[in-house]
Amino acid sequence: MYEQISSNIRRSWVMIAIFMVFVVFLGYVFGELTQFGYAGVAIALVIAIAMSWTSYYYSDKIVLTMSRARPVEKNELPYLYNVIEGLSIAAGVPVPKMYVIEDTAPNAFATGRDPEHSAIAVTTGLLDKLNRVELEGVIAHEMSHIKNYDIKLATLAVVMVGVVALLSDWLLRSFWWGGGRRRRNEGGGESNAILMVVGLILAILAPLVAQLMRLALSRQREFLADASGAMLTRYPEGLASALEKLAADREPLEVANKATAHLYIVNPLKDLKGSVNNLFNTHPPMEERVEKLREMGFEAN
Repeated sequence: MYEQISSNIRRSWVMIAIFMVFVVFLGYVFGELTQFGYAGVAIALVIAIAMSWTSYYYSDKIVLTMSRARPVEKNELPYLYNVIEGLSIAAGVPVPKMYVIEDTAPNAFATGRDPEHSAIAVTTGLLDKLNRVELEGVIAHEMSHIKNYDIKLATLAVVMVGVVALLSDWLLRSFWWGGGRRRRNEGGGESNAILMVVGLILAILAPLVAQLMRLALSRQREFLADASGAMLTRYPEGLASALEKLAADREPLEVANKATAHLYIVNPLKDLKGSVNNLFNTHPPMEERVEKLREMGFEAN
C-alpha cells in the first residue's frame, strides 16, 4: 500500500512538472512570435492567478450553494458525525464541516482550500444505500483529498490551464492581425518559418492538451485518495465495495454539472464510454480503481 501511495504521489508531481514545462515552452514561443515578448506572458499569468485566487477562497461556498448542500449538526446525523470525527483524528486534520444534499443518488465530495477550512458533503442516497464500512471508505477517500491538499493542486492546474488558454488566444490573434507576417519580415529565414508553424499548431492544440493534462492530474489524485483512504480505514474492501455500489447505481445526481463533476467520488454525470472519450473523463475507470484497491495488501501494525 505504501508503494502504491508513493507511486501516485510521484506521478502527480511528474504531471505537474510536465505541465509547467509545457506552459513555459508555450510562453517562449509566444514571446518569439509576437511583439508582446515576455511581458505578455507575465500579463497572462497575473490574470490567471487573479481568477484562481477568487476561486480558491470562495469556491467552497460557491460549490456548496450550487450543489444545494445544507449544513447539518451532530444531533441530526450522529453516526455520520462519528465517522467523520473518527477519520479526521486518524488523518490528523481538523473535523470538516458536514453538509447533506437531499438527493437519492449516492455520491459525496470534499471542498475547501485547506484542512482548516474544509467541508464534506454527502447525499441522502449515500447514507441510505451504503453500510457503515462502505460509508467509512467513502468518507476516508474524501478526508484524504483534504489531507493531501488536492484543492491546492487543482488550483495550480487551473492557473496553468488559464495561462495556456490566454496565450493561445493571443497567439491566434497575433496571426490573425499579421503578427506572424511581421516576424517573418524581420528575417531569420527557415528557422523563423518553422517556429511560426510550431506556434500556429500550439495555438490551436495547446488548450486541448492543457485540459487533458489537467484531467490526467485529477485522475491521478483520485487514485491517491483511494489508497490514502484505504490506509485510514485499514480496510480497502470497504471503499472497493462502496465504489462498486456507486458505479452500479444509475440514478442521476440532479444538482451536478460539468463544473462540479470532478469533485465527486464518482462521476455524477453520464459515464463516457470508449478509450478516446475516457481521456475527457474527470475520474479513472471504476474497474481500475476497484482492482487497485483489492490488490493492496494491508497488514495492521
